[in-house]
Amino acid sequence: MWQNAWPALVLLALMVGIAWALKWARGRMPGLPGVPGQQGPALKMLASLPLGPQQRVVTLQVGQGEHATCLVLGVAAGTVSKLHEMPLPPETATPSPPAAGGFAARLAQQLVKGPGDAPR
Repeated sequence: MWQNAWPALVLLALMVGIAWALKWARGRMPGLPGVPGQQGPALKMLASLPLGPQQRVVTLQVGQGEHATCLVLGVAAGTVSKLHEMPLPPETATPSPPAAGGFAARLAQQLVKGPGDAPR
């Protein structure tokens, strides 16, 4: 019985060894996604506008602070094209707090009043 099991056990050990070696090599390569402490440039989607069933225009913020850049990309089935690139102003690169009279404030006001006090 063991003579039939040896090839399977050797193959299993080989596969486990390859998986361990790939995991070890991934931790030693800089710039790979998912590796802690080795992140690439920060990406943030600012807006997305659908133009058709498979086409859209996407605005991305790349980087942070004074090095932030805004990219306008055209995305279609199988292709991504850079339409425009510009530096982002410093006040746009940092998110601003919501306005005091905005939706969140009005929602909080309604929640404090309770559901029975809502206007009809």
